[in-house]
Amino acid sequence: MILELRGGIQKLKSEEQHAMDMSTPDVVRDELIKSNSAFRDLVHQHQTYENRLSELAHLTFPSDDEQIEEVTLKKKKLQIKDEIYAMMHDYSVSH
Repeated sequence: MILELRGGIQKLKSEEQHAMDMSTPDVVRDELIKSNSAFRDLVHQHQTYENRLSELAHLTFPSDDEQIEEVTLKKKKLQIKDEIYAMMHDYSVSH
């Protein structure tokens, strides 16, 4: 069982219910990728930033420009992640 706190009230959830809750974001994400081109573009851009950040992380001695690029990409990636989650939330509420 998993203990969850909501508004100061403790609630016990079975592992089965918790597993269902965890799969819901994946279902919403998959549905939005299929049906919403703006969402799909955000996910693609997020992955592009992730790939470039991975490249930068493997550099032994990144230049000043590469270090600035890394910081900038992290901020942009986080902003896109926030947009993705907002769209997922809006979709979940409306469906």
